[in-house]
Amino acid sequence: MNIARHIPNTVTSMNLLCGVLGVISVFNGRQDIAFCLMLAAAAFDFLDGFAARALGAYSAIGKELDSLADMVSFGLLPSVMLHCLMQEMSSGADIWSYVPLLIVIFSALRLAKFNVDERQSENFIGLATPACAMLCGSLAYYISRDPDSFLTRWAEGFVFIPVLSVVLSVLLVSEIPMFSMKFKKNVQKGTPIYKMRVFLMGWTAVSILLVWILGLNWSMIVILVFTLYIIMNLVNAAVTAGSK
Repeated sequence: MNIARHIPNTVTSMNLLCGVLGVISVFNGRQDIAFCLMLAAAAFDFLDGFAARALGAYSAIGKELDSLADMVSFGLLPSVMLHCLMQEMSSGADIWSYVPLLIVIFSALRLAKFNVDERQSENFIGLATPACAMLCGSLAYYISRDPDSFLTRWAEGFVFIPVLSVVLSVLLVSEIPMFSMKFKKNVQKGTPIYKMRVFLMGWTAVSILLVWILGLNWSMIVILVFTLYIIMNLVNAAVTAGSK
């Protein structure tokens, strides 16, 4: 029995487990733990691909399992986090708190589309589910840790989170090119994608410095990085479309 070929699927299963535990944590009122589990799921999501490449243990089952795990950790978990966040702020009585659940539906569509779309071997078409989840999760975590912040005041209304949820849902299934954050050997220096990746790395360093100077919670770094990531891709798509 070749144990090595089961290692990537085991790592992927840990991603799934983190997602399930994260959902349980949200319903127990622990948005902070839920976000930490989302980060752990993201780490396992990276490591399963690394393990598959290192061990040469690719499989069709592994690909499907990865999508199922991502569906829970980066689809269901962030939508539930935003849903419960709104319910906590509006005493659970407002129908608008159910709008964030659109994210889980469009995440499923996104993942199904990714599995059959051969154009996305190097970069993405539409927003990747982990990027969407990180923005949602960091927002919920930041508000839970700093209830007096400006983001809390925005989230207390019935506009900010529902609108954000709709925008992210649309981006998940859009035809907008989104660059992968992974540096790969076949990406040449000087290309637009390479420059955007380098710029994002620089912005990450600036975000860390700003958060440290201003004394903000560390999750603001995640918010700033993924917000800029989305904006950069939208601007690049608009510029590219305008030049044609």
